[in-house]
Amino acid sequence: MYYSGNILVIEIAKNEIGNKGGEKYWRWYGFNQRVNWCAIFLSWCANESGTINDTIPRFSLCTDGVKWYKDHSKWKNKSYIPQTGDIIFFDWNGDGHVQHVGIVEKVENDKVYTIEGNSKDEVRNKNYSLTNKSIYGYGSVN
Repeated sequence: MYYSGNILVIEIAKNEIGNKGGEKYWRWYGFNQRVNWCAIFLSWCANESGTINDTIPRFSLCTDGVKWYKDHSKWKNKSYIPQTGDIIFFDWNGDGHVQHVGIVEKVENDKVYTIEGNSKDEVRNKNYSLTNKSIYGYGSVN
């Protein structure tokens, strides 16, 4: 089942805004203790929408998500203008290694608006300039 732009995934993610600690997501994935859960959150949302492994893989490590999008020829570099539902990856340290991931809610006025799990240990809305140096690249859903 495919939803253009992952609209259902975004709606599910929106309903989780404010959830702290991420326990329901990492327990769903199979972990018995707290782990970094930004990727797991996206996998959970995709699973809830019935689209897991269609547009968003089941992954717990950001690096595995990047690999999945590259292996499926859906990887876009950071100069790409993302679309609603695309997956955004971040390299906070500027060291060429991805550390965080979220989903693109929209792009407006040269800003990308996201929903992210494990942002200060909760699900949050965020926004960034499209030229933000921490953006590593995107997984395209189209």
